[in-house]
Amino acid sequence: MGTRLGVRSLKWLIILSIIVPLLTGCWDRQEIEDRAIVLGVSIDEAGPDAEKEENEISHLHDKFPVPNKAMIRVAVQIALPGKIPLGPGESGAAGKSSAETVWVIEVVGHTIDDALMNLQQQLSSRLFFGHLRIIVVSEKIARKGLQNFNDYFRRNPEIRRTAWMVVSKGDAEPFLRAAPKLERVPTLYLLSTLDDSVKQGKFPNDFLGTYWSNESKKGQEAFLPYIELMTEQNVELKGLAYFKNSIMVDSTEPFEIAAYMGIKGMNPAGYRVFISLDNQPSKTVMIYATHRESKFKVSIKDGLPHFVVKIFIETNLEEKLSESLLTNRSQILKEIEAQHQKSLLKTYSGLVKKTQKEGSDIFGFGEYVRALEPGFWNEHVKTKENWQVMYKNIEVQFEVTSKVRRVGMKAR
Repeated sequence: MGTRLGVRSLKWLIILSIIVPLLTGCWDRQEIEDRAIVLGVSIDEAGPDAEKEENEISHLHDKFPVPNKAMIRVAVQIALPGKIPLGPGESGAAGKSSAETVWVIEVVGHTIDDALMNLQQQLSSRLFFGHLRIIVVSEKIARKGLQNFNDYFRRNPEIRRTAWMVVSKGDAEPFLRAAPKLERVPTLYLLSTLDDSVKQGKFPNDFLGTYWSNESKKGQEAFLPYIELMTEQNVELKGLAYFKNSIMVDSTEPFEIAAYMGIKGMNPAGYRVFISLDNQPSKTVMIYATHRESKFKVSIKDGLPHFVVKIFIETNLEEKLSESLLTNRSQILKEIEAQHQKSLLKTYSGLVKKTQKEGSDIFGFGEYVRALEPGFWNEHVKTKENWQVMYKNIEVQFEVTSKVRRVGMKAR
């Protein structure tokens, strides 16, 4: 009798231990209406009179020390509950304006955390960064350094590593207020611009997590997309903004993005280029890169790393300017390939020298030295600062092969 009672009690105990955890699933729930969902953040210089705008929220004037640096102006784009389109039928030019789907509010602060604290003081809902997709930083701020912003965002567990950080030509805040006709939410339009650029081969995949990873490497520097807001509220990808120790040192031209991706062997390839034969405008064709491959070899010569980068580019013939140029002849195609190789050699070498001038190794040549010549690195380089100096003097040799694979549907 006692045994049966004990078995029955054990069964009920097991059932209760299974059911009880299921009953406590919503004890810490938070309604979505109680959160201020941040979609985008912009960071600009605040100006000389910014202290007059700041209230004593995170510190008392003349009683708590503040950083001895210029103040910043931070704007956030907050999604309005129930206003964000949920499907393709609700978006587009026929929908509401961006002002009716998001709320942009700005504050000033001494640091990014200080500014967001000042902002939180003005909101009834808690700021939530779990859906943050874009961080826009002005070029002026980037050239002063992103150390503080990187530190804050990396410490925040809500920040996704798949978000984007970009550098804007001019002020960053207008990107959060832009009203593009293809999208009701400016941040989502900017996000799709960057994501589609990656899919079309216009830009390498450079999520926030990738940027932080490159920045942390001893033999490599980081880069970010460099963008500009155009007159029709559309966004142009201006090039790569490349860094040295979290400080922006320069930017590339748009076509030099293709040069970077060619050196790294990144695909898909998506850039077009003019090729003129015999320096005659009438013998000009447009070719389109479709595939890239690259291979790095490193050796030590005269106490410095020497690199040989072999690059293979596959192209299609897209257009020709003269009917007299017969592109169905193998000799003409070989001339196009040879001219393309010469042009690429100049472009690749020019981009490397441009980054060497600033000591910004965005290609990761130093990481190849660390991996393939660890003895040399441990004895002669050791630190990131030493590689930045050595990178200015290394030699990089390119061997480029171009192949025209298709000439289109037209025979001549």
